[in-house]
Amino acid sequence: MISNSLIALIIGTMAGICVLLVSYSLSRLKSEVPREDREYMDPLPPVLKMFWPVITFIEYHFCSRLPPEWLEKAHKRLQETGVGYILNAEQYYAVRILSTIVAFLITLFCLHVMESSSPAILIGVTLVGNLYPLIWLRDVRARREKEILKALPVYLDFITMAVEAGLNLTGAIKQAMDKGPPGALRNEFQMITRDLRAGVPRADALRRMEARLNMKAITSFVGTVIQAEKMGASVGAALRVQSVQRRIERFQRAEKLAMEAPVKLILPLIAFIFPVTFIVLAFPIVVKFMQEGML
Repeated sequence: MISNSLIALIIGTMAGICVLLVSYSLSRLKSEVPREDREYMDPLPPVLKMFWPVITFIEYHFCSRLPPEWLEKAHKRLQETGVGYILNAEQYYAVRILSTIVAFLITLFCLHVMESSSPAILIGVTLVGNLYPLIWLRDVRARREKEILKALPVYLDFITMAVEAGLNLTGAIKQAMDKGPPGALRNEFQMITRDLRAGVPRADALRRMEARLNMKAITSFVGTVIQAEKMGASVGAALRVQSVQRRIERFQRAEKLAMEAPVKLILPLIAFIFPVTFIVLAFPIVVKFMQEGML
């Protein structure tokens, strides 16, 4: 009969060979991943930078085979949020896959530590890990839209003054970029000037910005400028009307938020402040009743 030590030795040897084969296969697959050129891309956030080799590995071997319509939809979403300058559509899906795997492993480890087995929690947290990049993109787009709407009247004022001073629209946009606040809108105007230097017609460059942002205020601005240039009307007068309109809309949004504040405070008042207030008021009464033997 084969001794237990010999069986253990055989099993250990086979396990070691399997680990070596897996390591060799992964190293060969990693060597097939082409080197990425990020010269014209934004720097990676610290978290993505830490996992970037794994993300590029998943992108090259798995996400590059996804249906084109999925990639096109993700590319449009990334352009609308400004994240398209950090990663492409394939890398976005690779981030989702990695987030799902990490959420699954962390949940499995926590359940093992707590000596618990809950498939519902494991599946739920894994789904949250898969959907987290999508939720993050939605939040990024909401913050970006607020930032653009806040800065748009300022840039329109600068462009209007520059146009009325005698500059053409391209020169006015450059002056607005020099004087305006930094942020997403300045980056979009930089993209316009980059397209113009590359020989793209001004109307097409403006339409590209409209497609990237997909916002009503930007659509109105682009349509007004293009229509004024086509009809030979005063671009400065049209831009001044746009500036006044955007400022009125910004004031109306501020009024709306101020009117919504009391309604949003009702839930914290009921859930946190009122119970504590009742406890503070009722505690002396309860103590007095207890001392008098009434409770």
